[in-house]
Amino acid sequence: MQQVLERVRRAGAVPSLILSSPYVRAFESAEIAAKILGYAGTIIRTDALLPISAPRRIWDEIRSQQTESQILLAGHQPLLGQLLANLLGALALQVAMRPATLVRIDVDHFGAEPHGVLHWVLPPELAAE
Repeated sequence: MQQVLERVRRAGAVPSLILSSPYVRAFESAEIAAKILGYAGTIIRTDALLPISAPRRIWDEIRSQQTESQILLAGHQPLLGQLLANLLGALALQVAMRPATLVRIDVDHFGAEPHGVLHWVLPPELAAE
């Protein structure tokens, strides 16, 4: 995870907000990300990122924070993969993301339906290259 975050930091990514599942492991990952990426704010724990949640709840949480320029989510699979499919408008898409994979999706409008543009996916095995 550290290599992935270091690579993203070198690319200039600095979250303006970090949202985390309240579960310990996800929150610890969020804390590591905050340290490596230079995030000085408070990590917000949200039930929207619990494994039993739904992509719609995460989208509503993101929409409530739309003044933030870069939001980092620390959560669980398969929920984050389902969110990715929703943001890309491809509900049938199945996304297998291993732990420590980072994905950049840009959202340019925050309507009722999720909408985003995939820019990159960085799994841990590519971060070491």
